[in-house]
Amino acid sequence: MEVLTEAQQELYDWLVEYIQSNQYPPSIRQMMHAMGLKSPAPVQSRLEHLRSKGYIEWTEGKARTIRLTQEVKRGVPIRGTIAAGSLVDVFPEADVEYLDLASVLLKPTYFALTVRGDSMIDAMIDSGDVVILKPVADPKTLKNGTIVAARVENQTTLKYFHRKGSKVTLRPANKKYDPIEVPASQVDVQGQLVHVWRDYN
Repeated sequence: MEVLTEAQQELYDWLVEYIQSNQYPPSIRQMMHAMGLKSPAPVQSRLEHLRSKGYIEWTEGKARTIRLTQEVKRGVPIRGTIAAGSLVDVFPEADVEYLDLASVLLKPTYFALTVRGDSMIDAMIDSGDVVILKPVADPKTLKNGTIVAARVENQTTLKYFHRKGSKVTLRPANKKYDPIEVPASQVDVQGQLVHVWRDYN
């Protein structure tokens, strides 16, 4: 399906959450309020784009008939493994698993990675933990000290993010590891840490 704009994605994420929670679609007025809009026109425009791109459908002439065209699985998709050590590739799994976190408020765009390594041990993130991340639209908005999944030279790692001018430093939370300093243009921030999940079973 076609990629959504930021505004379209925001509305779609909200629709998914609302429909999953209430088992019926919202009204235009509710969507206006949720998006912080004062007119129905922008909501209707976004809905039209969502329909044309294949994300939703509805019955013409009837209120509250919006339907999601694709089944949205509950939980957070675990997309692979991330290094908490040296830079290594993220290894995508053949079959995407879903982490059931029904009691935690999460958005459909969140994703998870399983940690390998101990470079973030002093941040209470150990090998085998599952980190839940949210996509980062603009890395320039990140505060220094934010824990991120960052891709450098086709390899990904979990580190503290620090930016100064045109340089980015990815700092570990373990004295055994050295910081990684690279030009900001070479860093692709794939996600910002939201939660850490540890299974004690």
